[in-house]
Amino acid sequence: MSRPFHSRKEIEEVLKYAEAQGWRVEAGGSHAWGRIYCPYNDDECRCGEFCIASVWSTPRNPGSHARALRRVVDKCSTHKRRGEAKPED
Repeated sequence: MSRPFHSRKEIEEVLKYAEAQGWRVEAGGSHAWGRIYCPYNDDECRCGEFCIASVWSTPRNPGSHARALRRVVDKCSTHKRRGEAKPED
């Protein structure tokens, strides 16, 4: 089953980006539209602080919230560490 779309296009684009990076997107929750979950979720991943991020349904500034979510995905320390370990062609 596919997830529901977010009503803000900026945030929907980031959610698609996160899914392409392996993050799990789950809609639903009490106050948030949903959450994104890191695919690694290991002990060395900055104490788990950035392994889960809330996606707000009606942020005051959708562009700013979208940039913050993308920053969470891009700054994943485990993803960076695994990317650096790959040999270059």
